[in-house]
Amino acid sequence: MLLVPGWMWQRGPVTRAAGAGLASGVFFGAFVLVEAGSWAGAAVVFLVLCLLHGFRVPRRMNRIWPEGRHLDTADRTAVVRATRRGEAIGDPRLAPSVLGYADALRRTAEEDRIRRWVIPVVTVLSVGLAVYDTLESATGEMIASWLLVALLLAELVWWPRRVSRLLASADRAEAAARRMTDAGHAAGDT
Repeated sequence: MLLVPGWMWQRGPVTRAAGAGLASGVFFGAFVLVEAGSWAGAAVVFLVLCLLHGFRVPRRMNRIWPEGRHLDTADRTAVVRATRRGEAIGDPRLAPSVLGYADALRRTAEEDRIRRWVIPVVTVLSVGLAVYDTLESATGEMIASWLLVALLLAELVWWPRRVSRLLASADRAEAAARRMTDAGHAAGDT
């Protein structure tokens, strides 16, 4: 959910499934092609990940923020954009949706934080494999191993900062939505 770019929320569930599935299938299929030099292996990885991520990502998106599926495309896009940018939502009727989406981002970050210990362990193992592949393996395997190390290092360095910025933006948008909701309740009380 944190990794899913905001523009994917503009699409329907089928297009979201295709976008997520194709992105992971192409990326990891190309990885297999570089590493193994096998078009057949790359095709299998492409198909399997297209299907797995194509089903998993939209389901997780709907599970973590079920209110999103009840909004029309323009409203869902406005909520996601405002929340990810940390801006006030222009339409008061969408303020509760901003609150829900901000909460969904925080819950997702917490779920992901619990699993973060895996990344340093895999990074250390990947460095060992990359050194071994550099000394003992074919060029494609060596390139794939060092590419994996680079991606994991980026995950360790870049991703936590990106999540922090995203959650800070969600907090700002949530505060603005709460003010809008509180102002609406106060106006309704008078």
